[in-house]
Amino acid sequence: MYMLTSYQSKPVVTEMQVFPDSGHKKCARIVGDTMGKYHPHGDSSIYEALARMAQDFSMSMPLIDGQGNFGSIDGDGPAAMRYTEARMAPIALEMLRDINKDTVPFQLNFDDSLKEPSVLPSRFPNILVNGATGIAVGLATNIPPHNLKEVIDGVILRIQQPDCSLADVMRRIKGPDFPTGGVILGKEGIKQAYETGKGKITLRAKTEIEQVRNGKTRIVITELPYEIRESAMLRKIQQLRTTRKDLFAGISDVRSETDRTGLRAVIELKSGTNAEKVLDCLYKYSDMQISYGINMVAIADGQPKLLGLLEILDYYINFQRDVVTRRVQFDKEAAEEKEHKLEGLIIAVTNIDLVIKIIRSSSSSKEAKAGLMEKLHITGIQAQAILDLRLARLTQLEVITLREEYEKTVALLNELRAILASQDRLDGVIIEELSAISSKYAIKRRTPLSSESGTITIDEEHFKVVEECAVIYTKGGNLKRMSKKVLARGAEGGEATDRNLPAQIIETNTEAKLWLFTNHANLYSLDVENIKEAKYKDAGSTINSLLAGIEKGEKIISVSSPAKGRLLTVSKSGIVKYTDFAELESRKQKIIACGLKPKDELLLAEADIPSLPNLLLITKAGMSICFSKEEISLQGKTGKGVGGIKLAADDSIIFAAQTDGQGNIAIFSELGFAKQSKLSEYEVQGRNGKGLKTFQWAKGGTNGSYLVAAVLLAKPTAFEVVTNSGQVYPLTSAELPLEERYSKGAQLVPAMLGDFVAEVRSL
Repeated sequence: MYMLTSYQSKPVVTEMQVFPDSGHKKCARIVGDTMGKYHPHGDSSIYEALARMAQDFSMSMPLIDGQGNFGSIDGDGPAAMRYTEARMAPIALEMLRDINKDTVPFQLNFDDSLKEPSVLPSRFPNILVNGATGIAVGLATNIPPHNLKEVIDGVILRIQQPDCSLADVMRRIKGPDFPTGGVILGKEGIKQAYETGKGKITLRAKTEIEQVRNGKTRIVITELPYEIRESAMLRKIQQLRTTRKDLFAGISDVRSETDRTGLRAVIELKSGTNAEKVLDCLYKYSDMQISYGINMVAIADGQPKLLGLLEILDYYINFQRDVVTRRVQFDKEAAEEKEHKLEGLIIAVTNIDLVIKIIRSSSSSKEAKAGLMEKLHITGIQAQAILDLRLARLTQLEVITLREEYEKTVALLNELRAILASQDRLDGVIIEELSAISSKYAIKRRTPLSSESGTITIDEEHFKVVEECAVIYTKGGNLKRMSKKVLARGAEGGEATDRNLPAQIIETNTEAKLWLFTNHANLYSLDVENIKEAKYKDAGSTINSLLAGIEKGEKIISVSSPAKGRLLTVSKSGIVKYTDFAELESRKQKIIACGLKPKDELLLAEADIPSLPNLLLITKAGMSICFSKEEISLQGKTGKGVGGIKLAADDSIIFAAQTDGQGNIAIFSELGFAKQSKLSEYEVQGRNGKGLKTFQWAKGGTNGSYLVAAVLLAKPTAFEVVTNSGQVYPLTSAELPLEERYSKGAQLVPAMLGDFVAEVRSL
């Protein structure tokens, strides 16, 4: 099949050798040559156009391969042209291909000293793929960029089915495709613009809602509407926090985390804020959602016209038919000339003895040429070709090659003549070449289309003030609710007792729920507003008064706000498991959170923390194991989990925590011996092994026979060590000796005459 193969380009490009396989050239040199030879209207406009063609956030398919700072999506301008370099991107060659084959008309430049093409062959519809924007006297155009593959598919459909409808084409060209991504809302605006050449579409930023610690959420913006600057958008959002406090009071911070890996703008929300409702307000009042105007004005038949999509495709198809026809005609004429010469050469090699005789008997080239024309009945062109023939081509092999070359030329000529004689053959060439470009350069659509209309109605009721508060679960097992101010004042001067000393503090609001996990592996759901408001020194409400169905011996082991992600559970017998939090969603007040074997109890129930990759278990007998959480299986809520460590008889887990190996851990025995060791000494092993010894028992049990507690030391920590007689000994982490993992510790709390350490409280 006949297809184009060669590349040529505009004079500046050719002279300077800025092809994709050439080295980069200084932009100042490119701009200077362009201005001096073809565009004497100022260097700034030339450089701006060059820089734009190198920006992947401006062009769907950048035509320039830039080296250096060519600006940013945040509105930063490119560096001065003396600092930047450029060359053509590979796809730019498709715009210039076969320009040397009389495919487009040439005209004189501004001073009539050089010739330049009036248009480019443009082997793909660049006006749609990369769009166009500009303002002239009484005119403006704003053609959005589109997806290369979709546009080529649309062109091919229009060639194959000239009577196809706009709806048919829109099944191929679904709508604009912006290099910055985002989301297009609704299709009516697209349809109107494609029908009339003018319309509006709604563009929305691409966002994600992330859950962070303490029940808070954040809105993360990863893609912006086309031509929106991140810094300007974030400044406007900051202003809205002041001017529209009623709607944006839930925003606690706005910042940019954009780096070389991509765009990332973060909007932090206060605890309890409904992220979806805040998003609606941001879409309505900020540049996270914009109306993008389409005005498809282009030069057609020598004058500006407002064109619909089908008209643009038809103009492009007719232009390509003209370009390919001119190229085929050029190739045909070249092939005819070659055929003519080859015919003469074949006559010559067939009558080689006569040719040699004529040439040897001639006194000059002119006489030899005339003699050849007369004796062989050939033209002057053929005679000259014979005289130019190298003797090496007279070998038998070269004669065969000459005949093969002639046959190929004749076949090519037949094909070229067939293409010129048939529009279907001509269209077939165009389709094949467009398909090749699509296969080579096609990319996935970056701007998805949504069926949403983009119309946002803000219900002020959604933004009623929800009271922020803190819920304290005390060491005594009670719950109480208070404002954060009361909590802060009480923590500074309140008297610490079992009745009010916090075991957990959960920051929440009066509209939220709490999840309470128990040692019997039950999960209780409790409305925060049902917890009685109290002062810091108050004892609070008992669990039995707040929850129905508490079992005998059942205790709360953790309190948290409902979360997304996975729940990590560890039982005293060393069974570990992941459960999807989604499985725990229920309207019931009490559900089973985890399956347990008889006589087993739940020790740990908390949300999985991805940044802490390992799980550390410590047993009563002084064994420990640290293994990757990736080894823990995800099961249903009634699943019984998998083994975390192999326990000896009568041994059990006393401590479990997620860790990244940083920091220290404190260990306490029943005889008051204690130490701290580096977590890095707890080597990561395989799950369900026997583990490593974490405490060295002295002969005769002088430093104890079992461990009472272990505490992670992420910061300086104060302890209360409580004996079974009720004695309380204060201690700080600074007093704990730093020892190796397998060591005996030092006695820091007196334990004698049957008075053993029963509990260690971290304050």
